[in-house]
Amino acid sequence: MTRNLSDKVAVVTGSSGGIGRAIALELARRGAAVIVHGFRNIEGLQQTTRLLKTQRVDTLAITADLTESESCKRLVDAALRWRSGIDIWVNNAGADILTGEAAKESFENKLQRLWSVDVKATILLGRLAGRAMQMQASRSSRPAIVNVGWDQAYDGIEGDAGMLFGPTKAAVMAFSQSLAQSLSPVVRVNCVAPGWIRTKWGNDTSEYWNQRAIRESLSARWGTPEDIAATVGFVVSPEADFLNGQIIPVNGGQRCYADSRPVNEAAGQS
Repeated sequence: MTRNLSDKVAVVTGSSGGIGRAIALELARRGAAVIVHGFRNIEGLQQTTRLLKTQRVDTLAITADLTESESCKRLVDAALRWRSGIDIWVNNAGADILTGEAAKESFENKLQRLWSVDVKATILLGRLAGRAMQMQASRSSRPAIVNVGWDQAYDGIEGDAGMLFGPTKAAVMAFSQSLAQSLSPVVRVNCVAPGWIRTKWGNDTSEYWNQRAIRESLSARWGTPEDIAATVGFVVSPEADFLNGQIIPVNGGQRCYADSRPVNEAAGQS
């Protein structure tokens, strides 16, 4: 793989596991020094750090509670001090309301979690990091910010999950386009919108959702964290310098109609 991010400094929030860890590893493979972030899953954050060190790249782990505004500011300040600047910022951190004890909470509490981490923290961090990146006239190439949305936010999906993730991720996507307008032409801002990705929830979900995830993708499979990471790796690279202000679905191609055929039949139709 081309090490097209050599001499770059990248920050990936929510990189204790899943998509965030995959993104951190991908950016490291491309040569970037990577700052990883976590809060509750300290063991996972340490594991990410160990994996990065096997790639012989510089790395720094920072813990911060992104529900607190001052913690967001301290995270940006610490990242800036590490290598006197930031080239890549990925706002991946999101509240897990689908697994563990959080899955048992009320709709209102889940909404508050998503608002605090997925929306508010993304907005605060994007503005703080973006302004700092605008001031980096001496950096060798344009800095890049990537936020994480959701492909289902376009059309919605039934149930509480749709009513929770749909509006919050739509807010992230709208913010991304506004931030791109605000920081251009100095800083590029894009948003990736994952589809059905096999993370912690996907590993333990019911057969109904497993079949639905496969059926609704033109690629007839779940996506992986590495699929998202590969897209982010390209989006922040110098080769994508003309890509700005975009929402990029990463879902293997989404079916635009309700297809009730069994997965093996749908996948085999020519």
